[in-house]
Amino acid sequence: MFEDSFIVIPSQARAKAWALPVSVIAHAAIALLLIVIPLLRPADLPQIEITSAFLAPPPPPPPPPPPPAKKAASASVRRIKPVQAQTSFEAGRLVAPVDIPTEIAEEQISDIGIEGGVEGGVEGGVEGGVLGGVVSGVLGNVVGEVEAPVRALGEIKQPRRIHNVDPIYPALAMEARIDGVVILEAETDIYGRVNQVKVLKSIPMLDQAAIDAVRQWVYEPMVINGRPRGVIFSVVVTFQLKK
Repeated sequence: MFEDSFIVIPSQARAKAWALPVSVIAHAAIALLLIVIPLLRPADLPQIEITSAFLAPPPPPPPPPPPPAKKAASASVRRIKPVQAQTSFEAGRLVAPVDIPTEIAEEQISDIGIEGGVEGGVEGGVEGGVLGGVVSGVLGNVVGEVEAPVRALGEIKQPRRIHNVDPIYPALAMEARIDGVVILEAETDIYGRVNQVKVLKSIPMLDQAAIDAVRQWVYEPMVINGRPRGVIFSVVVTFQLKK
């Protein structure tokens, strides 16, 4: 009865049971030998070459050239003198003073001269008069604004010409045998000088010559009510060919 209850393991099954642990131990021993043996002989290990590459920075820019050598003459330092402001004075023109005076000197009044003028003097200036001058010096004492010019009509007569310039006959008009009369309207200032000219009767080839001449004429200044006035009047310029 007990014999039937025992389990009998055959001999081949026992051999197979020990084969697996022995195989694992053998493989582990072989792997260990493969790792340990090379470590014991480091000369047989492959040598690994390590190459390091370094990138050098770009070279710095060249230094600036040295300054030119100074001349021997300029070796000594020149002293700069302060520039003094020069005040230009013009005759007959008032100029503000640079320094404000603290005291004003009294004006010296000369007692030289005779009341009413100098004995033997000439009324209005030098003998024979001055070109553009006015009797009793009216122009020099004009006060206020200059009044508008008046036309030479009625009682106002055309002023007397005191300086004349002959017109230059144009060569082209002479070759074309052109002559005649050019009538201009002239306007003088308070000094008798012609400052404006307008053509009233025209000869195209002679107009400019007439205008250029009249602009150089000078008349006696017109004085009305003690004040100088400009005058507007007509001027006739005649161009005549020689026969």
